Amino acid sequence: MTFLIRQTLIYAVPLMIVALAGVFAERSGIINLALEGIMIFGAFIGVLFVNIVQEAGGFAGAKADGDWVALQGFALLAMLVAAAAGAVFSLLLSFASVNLKADQTIGGTALNLMAPALVLFFIRIIVNQNVLDMAMGDAPPWFMLRKTTLGFSRTDDLGFLGETFINQVYPATYVCILLFIVLSVILYKTRFGLRLRSCGENPQAADSLGINVYRMRYAGTTISGALAGMGGFVYALTTANCSANGDVAGFGFLALAVMIFGNWKPLNIAGAALLFGLFKCVAASYTSIDINGDGVCLLGEIGISVHLYRMMPYVITLVVLAFTSKKSRAPKAEGIPYDKGQR
Repeated sequence: MTFLIRQTLIYAVPLMIVALAGVFAERSGIINLALEGIMIFGAFIGVLFVNIVQEAGGFAGAKADGDWVALQGFALLAMLVAAAAGAVFSLLLSFASVNLKADQTIGGTALNLMAPALVLFFIRIIVNQNVLDMAMGDAPPWFMLRKTTLGFSRTDDLGFLGETFINQVYPATYVCILLFIVLSVILYKTRFGLRLRSCGENPQAADSLGINVYRMRYAGTTISGALAGMGGFVYALTTANCSANGDVAGFGFLALAVMIFGNWKPLNIAGAALLFGLFKCVAASYTSIDINGDGVCLLGEIGISVHLYRMMPYVITLVVLAFTSKKSRAPKAEGIPYDKGQR
């Protein structure tokens, strides 16, 4: 059960943070279908930053000394760089949607098509292959916390909570959870959040009260891009051994499904992300999941095809959306270009 919870969090947290990215954009009135593309770009920039710093000898001393605090600072820096890259990449969508008043669905689709091609182009130029990896080592020795990292021995029993939430975990996961909580509070409990949401519901009324709708939509989409870029790097760090190959396994589209299933509300989104993360965990690790603790991995022994397990998260997505999308309430002005002269 400890393994199942740990792995579920690894898959659920990127979904949570990227789904919240979609909420920020759509609450401001911009449909952000480009979450997948922004995740891909953010993952690439984050991994490239890690690679460049390692090549330059940065944090090598901290790794040799086992200074896990410095190494987690390194991971945090990479997350910030990926967030900045995602924010910059999202400006393409902001400019097309706000300034050019282009169709937002087409704009997001264009970015989704451009991002993997752009990333693979740069990877081929940089390393002359299709995958960009860390310059040295693997992600777990650099960025994962273990019992021995904190001074315990391998044989020490930390109890259920300690083994689940302290041993063999990535602190980046908890950084994202904390950020999710803080930004949810900002969105629903601050003046900025109220103004942002008003621009997605009734931009004409918001403008009549002196709120700059264009600026708020730029802000919402930029925050959305930053979160999606960070989510892309965290996905690459925790599930792909800190590598980039122009693919995030459809997590951007799954995040859109989580956002719709969660009805654009953070608490519902967190629950939906855990549900989808559980199925993604089962699909990826079904041969290692010991539910009862009796040493028997039942899911791996019942003879179901591996392809069925891999399809499961996406089939569940379709089923859930089929039954819940009619009850979902999107922001009223979502996807509608704002015209000052319209009343």
